Amino acid sequence: MLAQYFPILIFLGVAAGMGAVLLLVGGILGPRNPSSEKLSAYECGFEAFEGSHMKFDVRFYLVAILFIIFDLEIAFLFPWAVVLDEIGMTGLVAMGIFLLILVIGFVYEWKKGALEWE
Repeated sequence: MLAQYFPILIFLGVAAGMGAVLLLVGGILGPRNPSSEKLSAYECGFEAFEGSHMKFDVRFYLVAILFIIFDLEIAFLFPWAVVLDEIGMTGLVAMGIFLLILVIGFVYEWKKGALEWE
């Protein structure tokens, strides 16, 4: 049984070894001339305004959750599109209802102003 997994173990060993060698070579041969700009905190194109323990606006989390929801919607659309011929009209109607519910939720969030950043 071990003979079946031996090529995979060799592949993993070679990959780990090559990764380690490349990191080591990059660390040894890479330039080391950090300036004050390279060492400064940089995020989203702006300098840090306050400390790292400042409170975030709730709208940030709301937009993040909305992004995840609509990202999952797309993740459900791909497998559905692949098997559409097999599931027929029932699958088409079910996905139409699913998309309608998501569109209604999106319109509700839009009307409530959840997507406005001011």
